[in-house]
Amino acid sequence: MFVTKAEKFLDANPDFAKQYYDQNFRPKVISNLLDGDRRVAVDQKQYHALSTVEESEIMFDLMRDIQDNIQMEKSVFNLMKHLCFMMRADRMSLFMYRQRNGVAELATRLFNVGKDSTLEECLVQPDSEIVYPLDIGIVGHVATTKKMTNIPDVTQNPHYSEFVDTLTEYQTRNLLAIPIMNGKDMVAVMMAVNKLDGPHFDAKDEETLNKYLNFANLVLRVFHLSYLHNCETRRGQVLLWSASKVFEELTDIERQFHKALYTVRAFLNCDRYSVGLLDMTKTKEFFDLWPVLMGEVPPYDGPKTPDGREIIFYKVIDYILHGKEDIKVIPTLDDSGWTIKNVLSLPIVNKKEEIVGVATFYNRKDGKPFDEQDETLMGSLTQFLGWSVLNTDTYDKMNKLENRKDIFADMVMYHIKCRKDEIQRVLGEMGKEPDECEEEELQEILTEILPNTKKSEILEFHFCDFEHSELDLVKCGIKMYYELKVVDKFHVPREVLVRFMYSLSKGYRSITYHNWRHGFNVGQTMFTLLMTGDLKRYYTDLECMAMVTAGFCHDIDHRGTNNLYQMKHHLDTGKTLLRDETLNIYQNLNRRQHDLVIHLMDIAIIATDLALYFKKRTMFQKIVDQSKTYESWNDWTKYMMLETTRKEIVMAMMMTACDLSAIAKPWEIQSKVALSVAAEFWEQGDLERTVLEQNPIPMMDRTKSADLPKMQCGFIDFVCAFVYKEFSRFHVEITPMLERLLNNRKEWNALKEVHEAKLAVIEEANKAKEEAAQKGSAAKQAGAAEGSQSKTCILS
Repeated sequence: MFVTKAEKFLDANPDFAKQYYDQNFRPKVISNLLDGDRRVAVDQKQYHALSTVEESEIMFDLMRDIQDNIQMEKSVFNLMKHLCFMMRADRMSLFMYRQRNGVAELATRLFNVGKDSTLEECLVQPDSEIVYPLDIGIVGHVATTKKMTNIPDVTQNPHYSEFVDTLTEYQTRNLLAIPIMNGKDMVAVMMAVNKLDGPHFDAKDEETLNKYLNFANLVLRVFHLSYLHNCETRRGQVLLWSASKVFEELTDIERQFHKALYTVRAFLNCDRYSVGLLDMTKTKEFFDLWPVLMGEVPPYDGPKTPDGREIIFYKVIDYILHGKEDIKVIPTLDDSGWTIKNVLSLPIVNKKEEIVGVATFYNRKDGKPFDEQDETLMGSLTQFLGWSVLNTDTYDKMNKLENRKDIFADMVMYHIKCRKDEIQRVLGEMGKEPDECEEEELQEILTEILPNTKKSEILEFHFCDFEHSELDLVKCGIKMYYELKVVDKFHVPREVLVRFMYSLSKGYRSITYHNWRHGFNVGQTMFTLLMTGDLKRYYTDLECMAMVTAGFCHDIDHRGTNNLYQMKHHLDTGKTLLRDETLNIYQNLNRRQHDLVIHLMDIAIIATDLALYFKKRTMFQKIVDQSKTYESWNDWTKYMMLETTRKEIVMAMMMTACDLSAIAKPWEIQSKVALSVAAEFWEQGDLERTVLEQNPIPMMDRTKSADLPKMQCGFIDFVCAFVYKEFSRFHVEITPMLERLLNNRKEWNALKEVHEAKLAVIEEANKAKEEAAQKGSAAKQAGAAEGSQSKTCILS
């Protein structure tokens, strides 16, 4: 009676009821809901219809379970227990989707879950799981179609398989199965078996399963994403650490692989792994094998082959390499009792798609079979290791090339280097070897044999090498070092100086123009610019020595053909000579002096590239203009010597003037040299036409040899005139070079005019012939037209 009155009062005063509930019950209700030890207040011992409150209790329990549990299996297990109770299902099972070796399959993870089951009973261990290919069983059909399936009678369904019923001695009558998806990707299949209070599962059961599937979907998705994150993290760590070790060890592929795998062992989800490298010589199939126990291992002291393991592992490795034999694993591998449970074996493939080895991983740590993510992780590692073989291969090839280069350099040095009998040709017969002579004795001999400076005209811009033999030029070159007063100042051994100059002459090839005579002429012109042209005032004795040496070396080992890389080759060849102790005229310089002369030689020899000459012309012109603003030569000299860059620009222009000096020789010399240069260019043009099958540029085209005077005039105007005009302005002592250049241009221009006059006469004659031919043709046409007219007889 009192209850009825209270209900009527509360119904009539809802605001009072809400206020009273909020003050007295809400805090306690919320506290109870958040109690971690609280259990669902639904009696599941007996099947009964759920009230709204009980269903809400179950819903909240599932949400709290998701929050508290990080174990996927436990959360899904609790959900399946509640579903068994609500759907009146005898039992439920969860099949996880996975791929192995590229084949999709479903494996039991939770099996035979009932409303009163425990997790330990239903959690399937990896060695006890039941695996369904997608083409077998109703679960495979559900995973394939990705649709819910409700089967009232399994015996009438063509996809039904009795395998599990026979195995568990259980009779399946009806079932309800639903796929769990992550977007479009299959994750798992959940199945309810045998409706207890009816003939089969109905639409209400389907609705219940669909409604609560969101919880399973959420749990599995979180688990799946967490697992993927873990795999990607481990994959990144594996690649980073293996990369650091791969580039740390370049000399030996065995050590490289072992260091990389030894370092990343903590990130590999397996108990053991082994690596077999294929012996590319085919003398034996594998030359090493490294099983590595995970965890704490002794420091690496080189690859080892454990006794008795190669034969067993070959079955696994042969399967990958040849694909002919099945994998046959012997359970016990060693005395410790360790056994193989599952295996992931991957080929190590290099960039050429060649198998160089096999990596085999044994027994996943959690006991489960290796899955697709494991294949991806291990595959990334083996792919990286396979590609890293290129590092050791490249390093090995580089070493071999370096060794070959050293051998070739030794061969070249053997042929270039001045021999004992050759130095006797320079010094004359002394009755004993040069190395047995004191410096004073060698100096006396050199004083006798070296040419007189004035008679040899090595200080003249019009010097002509035609009057000297190649051996005489060697002696003249030695004389220049004495004139520079650097032999005694820098303690250059006499024998070394002689050997160096003679070796330089041998280093030039016997070709038409770029031979030892050209190399000597460039060095002699540099010497003359310094001494006669008074440019030595800006440079120290050491710098002058380096500049003259660069002139002698600038075209050494020239092959008679032009390309963009020969400047560097000439420089390297000269340095190679200077690295030999018996040829190194810089051997008694200190470190700073030696670095300076090598630096100046670098700049000077590279400066003979005309492309650099055109870039530096403006800078040189500014220096010349600036020199005219100084009234005192001493002040200008001091200013020039303060700035290294200005000196290097002038030196570069000096090298260009020296390299082109043949154009500024007397006409009798220049005309002959020009023909030698043209002949060498024509030889290159012939090679381009025959070997490369392309038309050479006009300068190298033999068929246009008659245009040589015209091309010489253009070469003088476009390239040569500037440098000699500016040097004549810079130092009047160099004016003779400009005067001879202008005279040679007149001579070439006269030849050009003669050639053009001949061409004009020939052209006029050809034109007259053409006009006569045209007139004759017109007369014939007129006669033919007149003959074709009809004639009429007129009678008067």
